[in-house]
Amino acid sequence: MTLALFDLDHTLLEGDSDQLWAEFLFSRGLVGSDHLRNKDALFADYLAGRLDIHAAARVVLGPLVGKREQDLLAMRREFGAQCIAPRLRSQAMARIDWHRERGHRVVIITATTRFVAAASAELLDVGDLLATEPELRDGIFTGELTGIPCFREGKVQRLQAFCAAEGIDSSDLHFYSDSHNDLPLLQHAHFAYAVTPDAILREQAEHNGWPILDWFQPVPPRR
Repeated sequence: MTLALFDLDHTLLEGDSDQLWAEFLFSRGLVGSDHLRNKDALFADYLAGRLDIHAAARVVLGPLVGKREQDLLAMRREFGAQCIAPRLRSQAMARIDWHRERGHRVVIITATTRFVAAASAELLDVGDLLATEPELRDGIFTGELTGIPCFREGKVQRLQAFCAAEGIDSSDLHFYSDSHNDLPLLQHAHFAYAVTPDAILREQAEHNGWPILDWFQPVPPRR
């Protein structure tokens, strides 16, 4: 089976899901400016390739601790409609359609936590989502992670576990990403695509002969 794997942030989406989620919570008075500053610092660590994924998850999940996931789904749908839908890249959606027309199975694979990433997966009608998993106890967020974070080498491990569980022979993998943090999976894929890549990934793509796809989506004005 052919798998078409897509990173989420800055690949399918013009922007970063966690950043947008933090701004969404701030706009509703659910977090303070210190939360935004902490999130900005973590995003800088991500760009520099030094992110501690567990520390990042604690910041992202902090506002959800003690809350029941089921009680937050309506708010997530609102977040998707207002903050995600206008930023989904038209070129990315066209590429998803291109793969679907050929019978390929489309998978979103992202370091973003499942709760936040699901807003994009639902809008794109992608049922296969590999994401960093927040820990839930009796349906309530603890603020910690469970399992292997879907980040760097962890993406390869999570993909291998997914293929084993689904009985998929992953002999034909396409993977689209913008970030050098995804080099382990890009190197694992049979067909690697650098989408609006950062400087490190662009250099690697040029060296390896990977196609470079410059996808951009106009960002809607702030309200």
